Amino acid sequence: MLILGVILLIIGFILKIPILWTIGVILAVIGLILMLLGSFGRPVGGRRHYY
Repeated sequence: MLILGVILLIIGFILKIPILWTIGVILAVIGLILMLLGSFGRPVGGRRHYY
């Protein structure tokens, strides 16, 4: 999810499409939160890792 968010950020920036930029930011933040929770050993949604 983090990688998809970063890809959408880049595409939205290059093509000047604001909705892609917004969706990319949201996905990147959610992916970062899930990655941090998984790295602390806390299972989220039944999964210990999200990568």
